[in-house]
Amino acid sequence: MLPTFYQTHLQKQLTSAQFILLTILLSLIQSEKQVRLKRLARVFPYPITTESRRRKLQRFLDLPQLTLPLIWFPLLAYWLTTYCSVGQTLSVAIDRTQWGCINLFTIALIWQKRAIPLKRVFVTQIRKQ
Repeated sequence: MLPTFYQTHLQKQLTSAQFILLTILLSLIQSEKQVRLKRLARVFPYPITTESRRRKLQRFLDLPQLTLPLIWFPLLAYWLTTYCSVGQTLSVAIDRTQWGCINLFTIALIWQKRAIPLKRVFVTQIRKQ
C-alpha cells in the first residue's frame, strides 16, 4: 500500500483509471521483483492478450504525467520537509555505470541505508574508428 501523501499527490496527477493501473503495476513489481515489461505484461491481471497488455503498459509508462518534475520531485520535497529538519546533514551519492557506449550518471540521497534517486543522466559516447 502506498503512503497517504503518495496517494494524494498521484491522484491529483493521474486519472482514476491511471492511478489504479499504477497501483497494480507497483504491486506486481514488488511481488515479481523484476521490472521487465514482458514479464510484467505476462502476469498483469487484465483480460486481454499478453501482447496487448505489454502495449498498454508501455503506453501507460510513456504518459507525459509520469515525469520526474511532475511526480517524483513534489513527493521528494514533501518527504524532505516532513522527515528532515533544518540544519540536518544529508548524504548524497554520485554513481556512474557504463553499458557499452552508454554512461549512466545517478545522483541519490542516502536515507537510512537506502539510496533515493534524485537525478539520472544518460550520456552516449560516439566511438571514433
